[in-house]
Amino acid sequence: MTDSIRSQVTPNIAATIRVHGHAAGGPGDGEETEGRGGTATPGRQLTYRQPDKKAFGTYTPAGRLAEPPGQPAADFVVSGPQRCRCLPMSAQWLSMGGHLRGVLDVALRVPCIFVIDAILNSYFDGLESLSTVARQVSQRLLGLLLSCVILVLSQRALFRLYAFGCVVLLAATSVLVNYYTTLHIDFYNAYYSAVFGMQLLPRNGPTLWLALIAVQLTIGIGYATLLSIPSVFSALTVVNFLLPILSLALELPADIQNLLVAFSGMYITAQTVFYVTLNLKWFYYTIRYVYLLLRHMYRIYGLQVIVEDTWKRIRFPDVLRVFWLTRLVAQAIILVYVVKVTQGDSENKSYFISWSDSWEVLCNLIISGCDSTLTVLGMSAVISSLAHYLGLGILAFIGSTEEEDKRLGFVAPVLFFILALQTGLSGLEPEERLVRLSRNMCLLLTAILHFIHGMTDPVLMSLSASHVSSFRRHLPVLMVSISLFILPIVLSCTLWQVHTLNTWLFAVTAFCVELCLKVIVSLTVYTLFIIDGYYNVLWEKLDDYIYYVRSTGNVIEFIFGVIMFGNGAYTMMFESGSKIRACMMCLHAYFNIYLQAKNGWKTFINRRTAVKKINSLPEVRGNRLHDIGDVCAICYQEFTTSARITPCNHYFHALCLRKWLYIQDTCPMCHQGVYIEENQNESTAFVNNNGNIPQQPVVENLVVAAAAAAVDADSDLNEDNDSIEYDEEEWTTQNGNAPMEDEYLDDDTDASEV
Repeated sequence: MTDSIRSQVTPNIAATIRVHGHAAGGPGDGEETEGRGGTATPGRQLTYRQPDKKAFGTYTPAGRLAEPPGQPAADFVVSGPQRCRCLPMSAQWLSMGGHLRGVLDVALRVPCIFVIDAILNSYFDGLESLSTVARQVSQRLLGLLLSCVILVLSQRALFRLYAFGCVVLLAATSVLVNYYTTLHIDFYNAYYSAVFGMQLLPRNGPTLWLALIAVQLTIGIGYATLLSIPSVFSALTVVNFLLPILSLALELPADIQNLLVAFSGMYITAQTVFYVTLNLKWFYYTIRYVYLLLRHMYRIYGLQVIVEDTWKRIRFPDVLRVFWLTRLVAQAIILVYVVKVTQGDSENKSYFISWSDSWEVLCNLIISGCDSTLTVLGMSAVISSLAHYLGLGILAFIGSTEEEDKRLGFVAPVLFFILALQTGLSGLEPEERLVRLSRNMCLLLTAILHFIHGMTDPVLMSLSASHVSSFRRHLPVLMVSISLFILPIVLSCTLWQVHTLNTWLFAVTAFCVELCLKVIVSLTVYTLFIIDGYYNVLWEKLDDYIYYVRSTGNVIEFIFGVIMFGNGAYTMMFESGSKIRACMMCLHAYFNIYLQAKNGWKTFINRRTAVKKINSLPEVRGNRLHDIGDVCAICYQEFTTSARITPCNHYFHALCLRKWLYIQDTCPMCHQGVYIEENQNESTAFVNNNGNIPQQPVVENLVVAAAAAAVDADSDLNEDNDSIEYDEEEWTTQNGNAPMEDEYLDDDTDASEV
């Protein structure tokens, strides 16, 4: 077995090594460990080489590099089904560092979203001159461009940009502190008259100077660290930060203090400008490289790949989620503070507000949470996270492992965003926006319930068709199905008691009724399968009953689709028409009406054609069945009442062959076509599926020569049913027939697959 071991040899070198050994405890004795640039054997020296770097170590089966003399040990991170899984502390710290870098990467991109949101929500004063408006437009466009560029920067470039931003901020803070502490005014009065009157520093002189020295020392060390200044110059830089404070502590003359403050400020400014200028070239080449890379990807892969790659690389859903939650928390704090200030004269000094005020605060937060396109995107990201974990919880509860059922976290936010665009949610008045948002949430809830039913129905059918007898396995799925039947009824009754009839309420009610009918259809089919599994006798009409039940449900669903199309057309023409609504109606008409009708009609034609084919085949009954001496090649059951004979002289149950013909119109044994001419119905030789002729005179109206010719033609089929398996494409190539492209699209054949 091959296991992968990743070694972190130096902070910037990572070697990928393949270990060919035993799964019990790593490589076997004497087996080589192959790596990119070097090989290693247990107990021997491992050498990893790059063009300019080298690392040495001794590989041990425990998964570590033994420390060579005078060299630090390099740790391995072992992955795979090995018994000795080694995850050293350094690897754990690296893993934690990766998570911290990811969190920091998301947090540093959020300010760009705030800037973009503020620029997009700004407005122009109509009384201003044209030149002023043009200047404001150019400034906002420049701000949008810079924010978008910073938003899509790589992680390394983003960290470096913010590092220089922190450098500028630290330099400005140090200069301002030095300036204000050396003014010829009462520093203490200026200090104690600061905002909120907060006394952060001590009052007496020596303690105050020591505190200021500690602040400047911290700023200087951070400044030198961020700029990676050499140790000698970093000491001079820190001393330069401390010079004005030391002059105050030593009570030097005022002229000397002013001179030291000016010198310190000029030195810090010049040094900052110098280092930032040196890195402008790096930023230029970084931006140019990103531009060339995006252009290259666009020419090769197209715009969609670029958008998807950038979406994942910058973790845009997480950025939107943090943006929306941060904005919500900040507004909540401000609103609660305003409410508490307005209640300042009351005797209630509690930190909490009343329930009525809490409800008003919540409504205001919801209204402001969707007042722009970016905030709607942020709310969609939050809904995506909630829907994703809801879907995972339901899948774990019902015991499903289908990957396609984990798309609820994608479907729910997309539907919410489309509803918001369709109704113009962000452009409505605050009160109307709250009402529209609640209506969209009701529609979204019904859509989520429909999706959950789509997750539950396959599990319900598989449990019933596989005859699983464990009640504990059936109970969770049945509980979810019953809940899906009860919740729409409760929702509809509640809405009808609160609201009057309108197009929105009609749509929600139609969706709820449709969901209830879907649940009834699923439970009915589930009951039929359970009854079939309870009895050991073959239920020949089971497939027909399932088809009738599902067809009834599909017809009702189609009718509801047509009704919803009419409801949407009425809404678009008389209430709120928009281009997005028109596009959604076209998609609804194509997918939910046209395709559904086409597939249903195709299924009906396939079934009717299969029945005609079955009825056109000769049938064997009575004593002749006992002379066949074989079983049906589809269900492996004996022939009890009757059998159908294909033109290639194979016997099948009529029900089994009909189910097979729903999928393809070839013989299950030899893959020859089952289409027969009328003049061939009377020239069929009675041969069993093994190619043997029963020991009985041939039936009347059969010619002996035709029977002998049929036996000779089928002499190559004298094998047992279990061993005859042919590829359909090979048979169609040999016979010159094109393979049948149509598939049986109805769901009722899932339980009767061959």
